[in-house]
Amino acid sequence: MGQTLGVRKIHVIGIGAGDPDQLTLQAVRALRNTDVFFVLGKGEVKSDLTQLRRDMLDAHVSEGTYRVVEARDPERDRSAGGSAYSPAVGDWRSARADIYERMITEELGEEQTGAFLVWGDPALYDSTLGILEEVLERGRVTFEYDVIPGISSVSALVARHRTGLNRVARPVQITTGRRLAEGFPEGVDDVVVMLDAHQTFRQYTDEDIDIYWGAYIGTPDEILASGPIAEAAPRIERLRAEARERKGWIMDTYLLRRNPRDEHRNG
Repeated sequence: MGQTLGVRKIHVIGIGAGDPDQLTLQAVRALRNTDVFFVLGKGEVKSDLTQLRRDMLDAHVSEGTYRVVEARDPERDRSAGGSAYSPAVGDWRSARADIYERMITEELGEEQTGAFLVWGDPALYDSTLGILEEVLERGRVTFEYDVIPGISSVSALVARHRTGLNRVARPVQITTGRRLAEGFPEGVDDVVVMLDAHQTFRQYTDEDIDIYWGAYIGTPDEILASGPIAEAAPRIERLRAEARERKGWIMDTYLLRRNPRDEHRNG
């Protein structure tokens, strides 16, 4: 996308699952031509996530060539369920759009380039692109933006477990814990689950399923576990509880691989 004279430009940069080595060369080039980095922090509990972003900048961008602008990420109503879930997410996204709009308007000069550093890949279960579109639709600030893909936690998870997302001639589905709680997806035996705060995999311990689980993937705190779900689930619950107690928060992802009765186990 070419930059129009006098128009601000935004990079939406996928920075991988946490390992600074997962930055692509394209991402590094984008980092180096950015004037202002916008960071939404999640408070003291998750301050290490903000520090990881700063470590990436320190490793790849010359000191003194950029500014970092931080704002507090608005709280989302996580108690909302059922029909209230989508409106609650919509309110949260609009609150984020208010912050994005203010930061771009006040902190990014015309003909300057700003950037949002997005965990994993901006196209997978991330709200940044939709929020930027909402800001543009309001019409109060003008900018162009491009998207630099990143290594998602999904890709990093299966790489760390030395397995694939799918099996020969079979589909794979990526879903959320909230959707998994409604039932195992039909017609799919390989299901990746993200955003699961309630360990929904426990619903399926009576089935012939293997689980490949990981938390804090790509960071020094990374934890991995795998195996038949009946055996692995209690271990994962314990590891997850210990990690959450230690850090105050957890980010995890897992792959469920159902073994058809008429085939040998393939994990």
